[in-house]
Amino acid sequence: MRTIEHERVFKKSLLFAIFVLSCFPDMDRKLFLDILGVDSTSSKEREMALVLSRLFKTERNSVDIFEVGDGTLNLLFSWGSPSVFFCTHMDTVPPYIPTTVKSISKGDVLPDGRKALLDDTIYLGRGTCDAKGQIIAMWEACKALEAEGLDGFGLLLLSGEETGSFGAKAYTRDCPGGELVVVGEPTDNLAVKASKGTKSFGVRILGRPCHSGYPDMGESAVDKFVSLCNNLSKTEFPLDDVLGKTTWNIGKLSSNNPQNILSPELVFRIYFRTTFSSHAFVEKYMESLASSDVQITSFGGDTPMEYFVPNGLDTTVVSFGSDAPRLDKFRRRSLCGPGSILVAHTEMEYVLESEIEKAARQYVGIFKNELL
Repeated sequence: MRTIEHERVFKKSLLFAIFVLSCFPDMDRKLFLDILGVDSTSSKEREMALVLSRLFKTERNSVDIFEVGDGTLNLLFSWGSPSVFFCTHMDTVPPYIPTTVKSISKGDVLPDGRKALLDDTIYLGRGTCDAKGQIIAMWEACKALEAEGLDGFGLLLLSGEETGSFGAKAYTRDCPGGELVVVGEPTDNLAVKASKGTKSFGVRILGRPCHSGYPDMGESAVDKFVSLCNNLSKTEFPLDDVLGKTTWNIGKLSSNNPQNILSPELVFRIYFRTTFSSHAFVEKYMESLASSDVQITSFGGDTPMEYFVPNGLDTTVVSFGSDAPRLDKFRRRSLCGPGSILVAHTEMEYVLESEIEKAARQYVGIFKNELL
């Protein structure tokens, strides 16, 4: 027998499906190309904020501009008093890659090897899916809601996501939250139910230099580094039922010794993608590596997260980070958007127009579900 709650959930899911499949205006291609034409690679997004503060101002919304503190800006466009916020970031990873646009036919092979499911338009270049595709999809949703005379929603555009979520941290520091924030990232338009966390560490390994012709007289920091990495590769981190394996990556590696002298010092950063099962384990593991010749500095990170999943959306889990963990003044947080994370940050980054239009419909549906 159906309960009242079952009937309510069924009704919301049905109406959501109707919203997603209903007629929706075509995307504003010129506006999207204007946004893509602005180089907003990390630290340059202030210009993007100023451009958008003009392009997205309407007779029915207000715009607030916030200084982040590092020369960049956050933007909040409000229709009435928002309880639901659509949110994404303006910065993109360097280098800037200009956009190319072309029409494609059903069955055409896409840059990542997938095939187009219908006749479409493809946008290739930096930021097309991460995250300017999110910006235009959320703007299209806001326009559609505005056209229906609705209010109670906002469009929050943040700086610095790619370099440490500085815009999200500043917004949380200075501004109130709300009922729901829908964060836009390339998730193939699936709703994320959980995401991995992060932990970052700085490591300094000390050696004892000597003439490379007599290596027994010293200790190479490089050899110690290789040994540490081999042990890391053999370590069995706890396997998580939801998020799977823990992974790690090394960057900023440096040992500036002459080739004929054993390395006296090597430094690097190590970045973990953690799970619910491994997050605390990783911290203790790295602490256990510390010794007189291995110095460990913890730079923190984000904990693994569970997200609110709107009715009617298929789900996924992801290994990438976002601004969502830093937006903790919102009662519920969702994560979904057009494009694939597998092409983001690459030379083959792209997004399809059909994906953007589907995302816009989904965002409208999410807001309307909140009204029921």
